[in-house]
Amino acid sequence: MNISSNLTLELFDQPFLLEKRIELLLAIEEHGSISKAAKAVPMSYKTAWDAVDAMNNLSHTPIVSKETGGKGGGGTALTEYGLNLLKTYKVLKQEQTRFMQTLQELTDIDTGTFKTIGRLAMQISARNQIIGKVDKIVSNDVNANIVIVPKSGHELFANISKEALESLDIKNEDEVIAIFKSNNVLLSTDENIAISARNKIKGTITSITKDSTNSEVVLDIGENESIASIITTGAVKRLELEIGKEVFAFIKSSDIMIGK
Repeated sequence: MNISSNLTLELFDQPFLLEKRIELLLAIEEHGSISKAAKAVPMSYKTAWDAVDAMNNLSHTPIVSKETGGKGGGGTALTEYGLNLLKTYKVLKQEQTRFMQTLQELTDIDTGTFKTIGRLAMQISARNQIIGKVDKIVSNDVNANIVIVPKSGHELFANISKEALESLDIKNEDEVIAIFKSNNVLLSTDENIAISARNKIKGTITSITKDSTNSEVVLDIGENESIASIITTGAVKRLELEIGKEVFAFIKSSDIMIGK
């Protein structure tokens, strides 16, 4: 019996660099194409882009960038930060392997008592997770309104309870993560639509995934940050949404959770 373990790095208690994502980054470095990299791993094209979006959203600095123009018409490449991140991960992986080998030598699992230890982990189903800095806090006896500024520069307004503010010990300039479900993101082509949602973010559609009932629309909001929205397929047709079109995402401040 052997002892083994996967290496996963987390940010804000969220999976950031998993071994599958590292394989994807290595494949992007080798092939310079997200489609070729996805086939090499293997994973679906959409899963690959979702992984890239998740890493870029959680990272202070973009890890993967889209290149345009050039002889091949553009492609996908790791940023300098992404390349350095791979080097760091390789060092950590080597040290982890060395530790596991030492543990294997010191532990006689076959003749000793062995109990299965399960890791209890809660993973958040919310599609959108964006890191940012707290710019302003206004609180009263019950609620707290918090302004978060991610690297894209857009302001995100979150309304949480005063108890949550104190429990998380949130202060100005703290780095936090804004979390909100994709089905809480409303889309419109009209910037001045009458709606109570506090957050209005302009973005460009980068992908649309449809089924007979619902569609996932992903927006590029700048600086390699993205927002996903789930709306009806009928709404996609009615709004004439297509890749490259600029739209506005609306999110209620009460629908944004904060992690720290």
